[in-house]
Amino acid sequence: QVQLVESGGGLVQPGGSLRLSCAASGIFFSNYAMTWYRQAPGKQRELVALITYNGNTNYVDSVKGRFTISRDNAKNAVYLQMNSLKPEDTAVYYCHALWVGTSYEYWGQGTQVTVSA
Repeated sequence: QVQLVESGGGLVQPGGSLRLSCAASGIFFSNYAMTWYRQAPGKQRELVALITYNGNTNYVDSVKGRFTISRDNAKNAVYLQMNSLKPEDTAVYYCHALWVGTSYEYWGQGTQVTVSA
């Protein structure tokens, strides 16, 4: 059974930091590109950060310089370090796994991030 379990969300003040984690099980993790998406109320889900199976990264412009995605294949985990958080970063953050070139893709259940004074 495949599971992606996010953790680390919460309430933080503007300018603060959070580190999201996504623990994967049931997949050959190192084959997968891992992505963090987010969805704010009333908005479409958007890609935040991606890391390929071999460690290349990409970010949406609005988080460049503030967020860092990383992965630990030995722990089957992907992380999102979020610094200098802004109220507009408030959303449910989802972990996504994709084996590029195949139909194998999976979603986590999401973790809420709220940035508010």
